[in-house]
Amino acid sequence: MSTDWAMLERTIRELSPELQQEVEAFVKRLAERRAGAKPRYLRQDWAGALAHLRDEYTSLELQKRAREWRDA
Repeated sequence: MSTDWAMLERTIRELSPELQQEVEAFVKRLAERRAGAKPRYLRQDWAGALAHLRDEYTSLELQKRAREWRDA
């Protein structure tokens, strides 16, 4: 990994001062975007919401319906 960083540093040093500034601005934007990202957790508040339909439909019927809805 250290050789990758060394190569990256050499490449940046070989750029013109204007392009070095662009690289710096780009890296700062990446860091800001990463810092602003909040961890996303899987919501499961929907679990059990269709329990009242359990006796009305089988999983196979629901699969067929879902395919029909997607194809429509």
